[in-house]
Amino acid sequence: MADERKTRSTRSNETFGADRLPDLTGRTVVVTGANSGIGLAATHALAGAGAHVVLAVRDEERGRAAAAAVRGSTEVRRLDLADLSSVRAFADAWHEPLHLLINNAGVMMLPRQRTKDGFEMQFGTNHLGHFALTNLLLPHVRDRVVTVSSGAHRWGGVRIAFDDLDLTGGYTPQRAYAQSKLANLLFTLELQRRLTASGSAVRALAAHPGYAATNLQSRTANPVARALLRLGNRVVAQDDKAGALPTLYAATQDLPGASYVGPGGLGEMRGAPTLVGRSRAASDPLTARRLWRVSEELTGTRFPLAAEEAVRQG
Repeated sequence: MADERKTRSTRSNETFGADRLPDLTGRTVVVTGANSGIGLAATHALAGAGAHVVLAVRDEERGRAAAAAVRGSTEVRRLDLADLSSVRAFADAWHEPLHLLINNAGVMMLPRQRTKDGFEMQFGTNHLGHFALTNLLLPHVRDRVVTVSSGAHRWGGVRIAFDDLDLTGGYTPQRAYAQSKLANLLFTLELQRRLTASGSAVRALAAHPGYAATNLQSRTANPVARALLRLGNRVVAQDDKAGALPTLYAATQDLPGASYVGPGGLGEMRGAPTLVGRSRAASDPLTARRLWRVSEELTGTRFPLAAEEAVRQG
């Protein structure tokens, strides 16, 4: 549909690659889920450009093994996005400036499961965990927040099921994943509104990797879907390095707040990073505000209170 797929921006860069990043010396970056896939590929690129990269991972042993192969300045800290106490512990231990937060970690098309706090696992991890982390770290953020979404936010015309966020009345792994990825985009939209209203120079952006061959596909619930995804990984998918380029583009290029970056090729499955469109549901500011309020209630975290009055008036 024309309203969903907007004309590609002239900001696209066919020559953009991990070797074209600006000098990031002196900058600190947090990448969630950095021990594998596009998170690890982004970590390699950012550290290679001079940034100090904190790998925020659930499994510290795997994180240290991943960090050992990265050339550049890194450290590993534990973060389990499916456990809000872990999110709070990570944020409470953070005391230094943070130039870039990349909300990358995620789970995909799992059988029905719940987080430690009782939320549906995909919504709880992909959205609520990152929502809480961002709000708790935001006083330290100096430049931008990049949240990784997916083209799945369009699947089946998905909407946020406010009356049944856990999808107890109609759970499928695909629907739950799509809802969580739609939530990522609505979160970015409302975060940018709040940042602008509070006079902050920090920007919120989103990105999606297209069809990237990562280990997420191997964890899907349906064995038929796993087989099809394995075939797609061999025939269609980009590798994780190419899949990380939209995230890196959103993280380092001069783009407007609330921008959404993805591959510019056919169906946004592969190709050079560029600004891409989003579904009508992902562009609704009223839904974004409602989701924010609900997420505050569920996580017990808020946009930094010093800016709250300006936000209410915005």
